[in-house]
Amino acid sequence: MPATPLATTATTASTEPDNGTELGRGGDFGGFLNLEQLDRDLFRGWCHAGIPLRAFGGQVAAQALTAAGRTVPEDRVVHSLHGYFLRAGDTARPLVYSVERVRDGSSYLSRRVTAVQGGEIVFTLSASFKKRERTADRQTAMPDTPDPRSLPDMYEIWSRNNPEDYAQAEFRRVLEMRYAPGPSEPTPGLTEQKLWMRSAGPLPDDPMLHACALAYASDLFLAPATVLSTERPRMLREEPPSVFLTSLDHAVWFHRPFRADEWMLFAQRSPTAGDGRGLAFADVWSLDGELLAHVVQETVVRPAR
Repeated sequence: MPATPLATTATTASTEPDNGTELGRGGDFGGFLNLEQLDRDLFRGWCHAGIPLRAFGGQVAAQALTAAGRTVPEDRVVHSLHGYFLRAGDTARPLVYSVERVRDGSSYLSRRVTAVQGGEIVFTLSASFKKRERTADRQTAMPDTPDPRSLPDMYEIWSRNNPEDYAQAEFRRVLEMRYAPGPSEPTPGLTEQKLWMRSAGPLPDDPMLHACALAYASDLFLAPATVLSTERPRMLREEPPSVFLTSLDHAVWFHRPFRADEWMLFAQRSPTAGDGRGLAFADVWSLDGELLAHVVQETVVRPAR
C-alpha cells in the first residue's frame, strides 16, 4: 500500500521548531514519528520525555525504525528489530538517524540505524524486512483476559491519583490504554500484568506506520513489569518510585499483519531480576486472538536515589 505522507514526507528546515519539541509532539503518531530528511539516508527527529529530560526510548526506537523503513521498497515489511540504548537522549535537542543499507536480498533486506546527538551515539537499531509469503500458520492460544471495553480507563484513574505525573505523560496523547492486573495467585518468581493499547485515533493504511506505532507502544510499562513485586505501576500509585529503571536493549518480532488503531493486548511478564537488571517479555495479541508480535527487553533495576 502507498505510504502515508505523515510517515514519509520530509519536513523542510524552515519548519524546525524554536523550542526543539514540536516535530516530536504532533498529537498523533504521524507527528510523533515525523522525520526531516537531511540526505539520502540521513534523518532528524525530536523526541518527548519518558522521564524528565530523558527521551522516551519507545519513540527513539520507533523513529529509528521509521528512518529504516524510508529506505526499503513498499513490498517489504519489517519482521524484526533489535535495539540498544547506549545513552539518555536529550529532549531539548534533535536526534540524527543515519541508516546503513547492510543487505538488499531478493526476499530479505537489512538496515542498521545509528541515532546520534551531540556527536555521541544514543541508540543503535538493526531491522530486517521481508516479502510476505503464503505458508502454513500456527500459533498458541491467547490468554484469558477481560475485554478492554469492560475495563476502566486508566487515564481517569491516573489523573485522579497523580494529576501532575499524568499531565507530563506525552504518550497519553496518542494511545488509549486499559489495564488488567496479573493473577491473584502469581507463579513464584514471576511478575505479570496486561495492557490493552491502541492508537487514540484512526491511522492511515500504511503497514510501516502501524509497525512503528506498535514499536512505540511496546516500550511502555515493560520495564516496570520487572519490579511489580516491589511497587505498583506508575499510573496506579500516588507515591514516588522506589526503583530506578532504564532500558538496556529492546527487541520486537512481528508475526502477522495488524492495525495499531485496533485494540492490542500486551501480556507482559518478567521471569527474573538480579544483578541490577531485570528481563521482561510481552506477547502482543489482537482483540480476536491473533498473535501479532513478541517483545523482549532487559532493564537496569536499581534503588531510586
